[in-house]
Amino acid sequence: MLPKAMTTIRNAEARDAEHIARVHVATWRSTYPGLVPDSILIGMSERRHTEMWRRSVAEPRGDMVMVADHPRDGVVGFASCGALRGSNLPFAGEVYTLYVQQDHQGNGVGRRLLARCFGALLERGYPTAAVWVLATNPSRYFYRAMGGELVADRTEALWGVLMDESAYGWHDLRAALTSPRMAVAPPPSADDHS
Repeated sequence: MLPKAMTTIRNAEARDAEHIARVHVATWRSTYPGLVPDSILIGMSERRHTEMWRRSVAEPRGDMVMVADHPRDGVVGFASCGALRGSNLPFAGEVYTLYVQQDHQGNGVGRRLLARCFGALLERGYPTAAVWVLATNPSRYFYRAMGGELVADRTEALWGVLMDESAYGWHDLRAALTSPRMAVAPPPSADDHS
């Protein structure tokens, strides 16, 4: 486990797209075997994901994307967030993605990425947020530990199969950020501000 103080959380830049794609593909392949069809994991392409993330980072009014940048290992995690998409949940914002490489988990990187998402959502005027996760995904425990309340369940046709998903929500992002659950150290550096 590497010290969390070494990893900087910052806004993603176009140059990060390839690194985000690498983490995206690697974390899916390590997290989702048995949860999503094998053909999806095998068919993932860092090249296609690089283009997807390049567009996402470049769109000024679109998703907000941030990375966890380790001085030795480079980008070891990422998250994205924005307005709530396609559901009737009573939340304004949504955390779309949050992934951390396995060897950097357990040292606060995910917590700091989530806090950065909450701060970014508040800056855009979204005081509440939700996140959808596969109901069998072990990461659901992370969101519960961060104060997320189970607010909905749904079954969606994803990848040609029916998948159960659960939504966790925060009704007050300001309160969530000041909660002891979200406490992170060290304090943000100049690079941590938008």
